[in-house]
Amino acid sequence: MPYVRSGSASVHFVTSDIAGPTLLLAHGFLMDESMFEPMREPLAAEGINLVTIDARCHGRTRTPDGESFSYWDLAADCLAVLDELGIEKAVVGGMSQGGYAALRTALLAPDRVQGLALLDTEATGCSPSELAFYREFFERWCGQEPMAPLVAELAPQLIGGTDPRQWREWTGRWYSGDRRAVAPAAQCLMDRRSVLHRLPEITAPALVARGSHDGNSTAQKSEALACGLEGADGVVTIPGAGHGAAWTHPEVVAPLLIRLMRRAVPRNESVLRVS
Repeated sequence: MPYVRSGSASVHFVTSDIAGPTLLLAHGFLMDESMFEPMREPLAAEGINLVTIDARCHGRTRTPDGESFSYWDLAADCLAVLDELGIEKAVVGGMSQGGYAALRTALLAPDRVQGLALLDTEATGCSPSELAFYREFFERWCGQEPMAPLVAELAPQLIGGTDPRQWREWTGRWYSGDRRAVAPAAQCLMDRRSVLHRLPEITAPALVARGSHDGNSTAQKSEALACGLEGADGVVTIPGAGHGAAWTHPEVVAPLLIRLMRRAVPRNESVLRVS
């Protein structure tokens, strides 16, 4: 399996490894890179090289136990993966926390980010009420409370959609995984600072999309994100989807990503790799 060293982390990633423009996607909290697997084939059919990355404390990525990090570190991880693959420029994006990392990647290396795919995400930090909720929830998650009520509370919020069968792929992993291992990622989530004021620095074409029932990345937050980005053309709302629209509605999200790639990558720059 492909890994790259980034700081103290051993970062796991998957690539379609095709000769086309690259789209790097980062996943949401308590998920992993496989959430984008349903879109790999339709993107490949359009000649798009999909690279997906496991965040720290998620999937197969490994970090020292208990070590703290920020979304700026996750942005550096994205760049390290592109370096490992010899890819000079790419469209970068993600869902929720993956979008937090994507925005910071564009701020760290604007010359390398051809576009942004921002799915059910935002540019702000936690409000006091959100911070209070997260603190209480993660104390329960990382403590001794039975998992069943926590999972029943989390799955509709984090994934959404109308079919509970779409939750089982993830709820099974939550039950079998080490629930306390996400503590540094939870702290990263709560500690993040707003980058709303820095959005005018980003001029690349951008897709801002959200599920119509997403109670986390609300219509107001998505609108603020789109308004701050010069390259965004409003907010695309996906009917019936929740926070995990990329997982529950890949047949809707994939064409949006393909459209963004066509807009963001000039024909004569379709493949940019470093030797």
